[in-house]
Amino acid sequence: MDERSFEQHFKAYFRELLAYACTILKSEELAEEMVQNVFFKLWQKREQTMVHTSLKAYLYRSVHNESMNYLKHLQVRNQHQLHAMQQQSYERGTDPAAQIQGKELEERIRKALNELPEQCRIIFQMSRFGEMKYREIADVLQLSVKTVENQMGKALQVMRGKLADVLVTIIIFFFTQKLF
Repeated sequence: MDERSFEQHFKAYFRELLAYACTILKSEELAEEMVQNVFFKLWQKREQTMVHTSLKAYLYRSVHNESMNYLKHLQVRNQHQLHAMQQQSYERGTDPAAQIQGKELEERIRKALNELPEQCRIIFQMSRFGEMKYREIADVLQLSVKTVENQMGKALQVMRGKLADVLVTIIIFFFTQKLF
């Protein structure tokens, strides 16, 4: 795609893609950013990008994915902030031994997560920490639902194996954390 052709497509589709993104994000400013991101990525990868459908369909799907990824990122960030606040609240109200045990437990979980293969880890985190359904994960990562199910099964099996000796402690830790 040359510069002139790109500019024509940008002018032809920008407004309607912006309107579409607004319906997802409920913010014109964010929508504009997502549409610009899509066009920027398209320009950057113009040599590698193969459009198997119409360009219009490709752009709509790209804007949808970009917008959904942004919303999911926002959701994960908000949940992380909530978790951090809960953790701080929990730590203030417990004795030093429980704090150390909680930190050690978190470190073991983090280590077990980091040992998962990348795609498996991403899917696990989206499901368990991002609270996404398998269909949503499949759509965002452009995978089949069956692949997501298989990767989650693999992740759970590996996590159980790596954390088997502390599973009861983990359950108690998370149960008590919910109470505070």
